[in-house]
Amino acid sequence: MTDSALPQTPPPSLSEQAYADIRRRIVSLEFGPGDVLVEDDLRELTGIGRTPVREALQRLAREHFVQVVPRRGMFVTGVDVAELATLLETRSVLEPYAARLAAAKGSEAHWAAMETALTEAEAATLEPVDMLAVDRRCHEIMWDAADNRFLLDPLDMLYAQGDRLWHLYLSDVSEMEHAVSEHGEILHALRSGDGDRAAELVEGHVRSFDEQIREAVKSHLDSPLAS
Repeated sequence: MTDSALPQTPPPSLSEQAYADIRRRIVSLEFGPGDVLVEDDLRELTGIGRTPVREALQRLAREHFVQVVPRRGMFVTGVDVAELATLLETRSVLEPYAARLAAAKGSEAHWAAMETALTEAEAATLEPVDMLAVDRRCHEIMWDAADNRFLLDPLDMLYAQGDRLWHLYLSDVSEMEHAVSEHGEILHALRSGDGDRAAELVEGHVRSFDEQIREAVKSHLDSPLAS
């Protein structure tokens, strides 16, 4: 059974497509902190019209990926290290909650899709950035299985901010194999309907990843090159 067996969602609107494209470029640091974003350039880059691009930028501003400075323009935000603790503690609450819901409400199609993603990752030699994509896919399947639309956007945004931190501080040194392998045990708990165990494993998984980022940020700030 493949991802095609999962519940089908409507195709994304042009605004959603523009949002996903621009956010991906911000998260991967193609657009780095402090870069100026020009609507006309983004229209040409994405191939999407003015209104959807503008709507996408407004959404990105609400999620703190973009900052609008009156009379100066629109800039990619920096990562506020002072808010790192808040970001991480929020994820450590919401992700386990989503796991409990997913264990109770998920279908075999969800778990088969997750198993396929993990099996394909094990069979291939992947770069860390590709392993991170597998990790994200497993989270996305769990979020979908949780079937709570009020959780989806916050979880997606929080993951993207963590993803951005990974690209800033960990992409050259992080080994993602362990993070991905942890999903095998999480999958077993989800598939068996053990919400307590799934929540415990997911919390540990999130905290482990977050601790790597904390240590990398601390090392970066303590470095003489940071002064």
